[in-house]
Amino acid sequence: MKTKGEDPIEVMEPESAEANRQPDKGEDPIASAFARWKEQTLAPSLAKHPERQAEFTTISSHPIRRLYTPLDTADLDYLRDIGFPGEYPFTRGIHATMYRGRLWTIRLFSGFGTPEDTNARYKFLISQGQMGLSVAFDLPTLYGRDPDHPLSLGEVGKCGVSVATLRDMEILFADIPLDRITTSMTINSPAAVLLAMYAALALKRGLPLDQIGGTTQNDILKEFIAQKEYIYPPAPSMRLVVDTIEWCRDHLPKWNPVSISGYHIREAGATAVQELAFTLYDGLEYVQHCVNRGMDVDSFAPRLSFFFNCHNDFFEEIAKFRAARRIWARVMRERFHAQQPRSWWLRFHTQTAGCSLTWQQPYNNLIRTTIQALAAVLGGTQSLHTNSFDEAYALPTEFAAMLALRTQQIIAHESGVSQTIDPLAGSYFVETLTREVEQQALEYFTKLDAMGGMIPAVEQGYPQREIAESSYRYQRQIEDKDKIIVGVNEFVIPEDRPIEILVIDEKVADRQVERLREVKRSRDGRAVSEALRDLQHAARENQNVMPYILECVMRYATIGEICDVFRDLWGEWEEPEVI
Repeated sequence: MKTKGEDPIEVMEPESAEANRQPDKGEDPIASAFARWKEQTLAPSLAKHPERQAEFTTISSHPIRRLYTPLDTADLDYLRDIGFPGEYPFTRGIHATMYRGRLWTIRLFSGFGTPEDTNARYKFLISQGQMGLSVAFDLPTLYGRDPDHPLSLGEVGKCGVSVATLRDMEILFADIPLDRITTSMTINSPAAVLLAMYAALALKRGLPLDQIGGTTQNDILKEFIAQKEYIYPPAPSMRLVVDTIEWCRDHLPKWNPVSISGYHIREAGATAVQELAFTLYDGLEYVQHCVNRGMDVDSFAPRLSFFFNCHNDFFEEIAKFRAARRIWARVMRERFHAQQPRSWWLRFHTQTAGCSLTWQQPYNNLIRTTIQALAAVLGGTQSLHTNSFDEAYALPTEFAAMLALRTQQIIAHESGVSQTIDPLAGSYFVETLTREVEQQALEYFTKLDAMGGMIPAVEQGYPQREIAESSYRYQRQIEDKDKIIVGVNEFVIPEDRPIEILVIDEKVADRQVERLREVKRSRDGRAVSEALRDLQHAARENQNVMPYILECVMRYATIGEICDVFRDLWGEWEEPEVI
């Protein structure tokens, strides 16, 4: 009972003998207190209020314990495993000041219809604050086919912009300063051709190639693993990638010749660990093949970049990004003996998870994308694309693309998360999950090493099989409601309000075919034929083909004509059946 002027006194229940017991000498007081908490606090609570489910897991089915304490991170050494930003092993970021010095590059993935259509979208996005360009190409371009090819029928300009010749590239980047804005191009099998077109455009404008910055995805291994937009067999495909890396080293020093991509691996159904492991191991394959050619690792490794997916599981994604930096730094230093710190950096672009978007209740996708973008930022990405809410229906409308842009800008300027570096470091949960993701990824490294590398593994169907099994398991979890997808398997409503979508005019193909014909009429046919013959000879004699591809595109040879040179020499790849 309180008397006037006295502070209230909390009445405590008598403590048990266990609570009063002093830990034995040498016993960890946290372990002792944890045991007491489980017995005296947790057990009675569970008896009254059982947990919602028997097991909690990440979206990748990684088990999550109910509580993380210093006991989980007791064997972590701060300097060895976490360190400081800008210093090895770069767990906390590759730059000393991270976003306090410079925000991530806001780079929306865009492309549709004709080059004129996409050029207008680029100018709109730049006017609204976009900081870099990212080109989406249509399927004929991705497969190295001209718009008038029979296999291009019905696909020209549909899933991206149609580019067949240097003339298309000139229109695509009309009035866009190549020396002041960086461009990423999501192109793989014909990456060498599109890179040459971009370089040719710069040369035609009188711009020195050493002033041009950007990225070609050019990651053919993930095509074999996941996306399946390959053309040639693995060995000659890898040769083309190495040719571009070597040529960029000598002529485009600010260009990232490969963006090693986990994005499509994750979209195919991989877990976070599989995405991380297969992506980083693909990177090791590119490094090894360049070293085998005789290139010094420090001469090209600083220009390798990565591209990751960011899915819905907030903490798992952050842990994945932190683990990625640590693994890459250690492997580059210990396996390849790289000497320059920039060779140890893992620089990466992130795109929010397209596979997480739903056509049901499409505005829910705005929330999903925001959570994913925030995880990418807290994970330390160097650039970011946010998907538009309407992408389960079609390519983004201008309005939807603007909202996706605003999502990043609000995170950057209003949320406060960019004001300190790696704010989740030291979290018992985040540090434990980072280590567990790292360890599981390295287990995949061991398996792939035993198979002789990624190319033999792909030829055996190993990564494809692993991804297929994970995808099946996740789909079953959704169907059984072990994983809830709001608006899909729970909280469902009738869908009777269609949203506005972007429709690609069927006349796009006609316009692109007519432009192609006009280019062929106006070019020097003899010069084109000679350039293609020189390219064929260089490819047959194992010379670096990039100078010859550049000559072809400068002569306005088409993407189909150039890719057919390699088709004639190497054939097309047919994937072995995955059982």
